[in-house]
Amino acid sequence: MKYTLSNKTLSKWKDFNGYFLPNNTLVISIIGIFSALILVLTMIIPIRIPATQGYINIGDIGVIITGLLFGPVIGGISGGVGSALADIILAPQYALPTLVIKGLEGFVVGLISNPRKFYKKFDYRDFTGILIGGLIMVFGYFIIEIIFYGFPSALFEFFLNVFIQFGLGAVAGILFSIFVRKNIIDNLPQVFEKIFLNQNQENKKRDY
Repeated sequence: MKYTLSNKTLSKWKDFNGYFLPNNTLVISIIGIFSALILVLTMIIPIRIPATQGYINIGDIGVIITGLLFGPVIGGISGGVGSALADIILAPQYALPTLVIKGLEGFVVGLISNPRKFYKKFDYRDFTGILIGGLIMVFGYFIIEIIFYGFPSALFEFFLNVFIQFGLGAVAGILFSIFVRKNIIDNLPQVFEKIFLNQNQENKKRDY
């Protein structure tokens, strides 16, 4: 009886909503790889904005795609860490807000799109996740920039964030969901069974 209770207790800390936490080497490795990818995408063509001492970038493409492919845990951690590392190098004053904002963006995209169950085709969940995640990013930076630099400067970058960062990220995320995601997950079952629970794993979990 004690052994069963112990398994139940431990199982609660193994996953979030069916997505494994960073408690196996594969999940940790993928977080590292996609954090690095987001870092590179963020830094590859930064467009400096003197009014806010920030920059426009294409890192949201990586954040959104990571959430759509791996779900909220990897999407949230990789999105926040990769983007914050880029800010440490390019705009240190934004590093901590970015960790939270981009982390929430990746988390929300992954949570709402829920690729563990709904990866086979693009549907309203993907669109809703991308939209809400993008709004978190846009309004998150808008609020931070008002605090740092005032409303006029923040408003200028607000439109750039909408049309460039969010716009490019949304288009890339939609195309990825339609044409690429299903093939990646279907062709790598040995990888994704360690990233999120499949039906057999979920049934076993309920039996504990």
